[in-house]
Amino acid sequence: MTTTRTYPGRTIKAGETDAAMVRAVQARLKALAYTVPAESGVFGPETVAAVKLFQAQHVDRLGQPLKADGKVGPHTWAALFGDHAVPETTRPSSPFFAALLEKARSQLHVREVPVNSNSGPEVDRYLSRVGVSLTLPARSKPWCCAFVYWCFDEVATAHGLANPMVRTAGCLDHWNRAVSRGATRVVGSRAAADPALIVPGMVFVMDYGAGKGHTGFVQGVEGGFIHTIEGNTDASRTREGGGVYELRRKLSAINKGYIAYPL
Repeated sequence: MTTTRTYPGRTIKAGETDAAMVRAVQARLKALAYTVPAESGVFGPETVAAVKLFQAQHVDRLGQPLKADGKVGPHTWAALFGDHAVPETTRPSSPFFAALLEKARSQLHVREVPVNSNSGPEVDRYLSRVGVSLTLPARSKPWCCAFVYWCFDEVATAHGLANPMVRTAGCLDHWNRAVSRGATRVVGSRAAADPALIVPGMVFVMDYGAGKGHTGFVQGVEGGFIHTIEGNTDASRTREGGGVYELRRKLSAINKGYIAYPL
């Protein structure tokens, strides 16, 4: 009987040096009737082929096809060993970030007024806090980054601290300038391969091209997914939605990366 293994927090792939981890994957594949070396502990071509076949025949917990790349990341690990084998991280790294996420959650009632206007009593407060003119046309007032800044500003003020975040309404401007404010960045591809690098309270950034982006807070990490709180979105997970929502996104969808401030 194969013992369930907890996801190690990084992608297991060809050339893996942890033979025990490789043997666990091989044993599980073998138990599911896939052809692999006899638990050799070597992640070679045969194991890669077996993983690819498994991926081609299975889906992730959202019912989406697994990426058949022969690498055992969090989605494939969960499909192999069960969702419970990929633990969730929900504890913020400090009291400041716990308060930050609580402040963000307090805004879950916010909706644009009127619909699709990038305006409304609360939305206008977010935009004003970063210096965006409220007389601009709706298309020129995306507010997801302004929401993030407003939350930082409210919590920093309550704690008697200077707001560490860059004052901007631009997601990619924030990404580019965050390091100058003492923040660290984790690029999306690195985080997808090693979810342990992501902690609640981080800010995620997505790049849609042509200078357009989207951003929000990470409030939990669950294997290959993050649980978020974000503004200017909705259940469609677009960057043009009309409120503040809690969503779940795949790590692979965060193509720019994550920002962490030292508080």
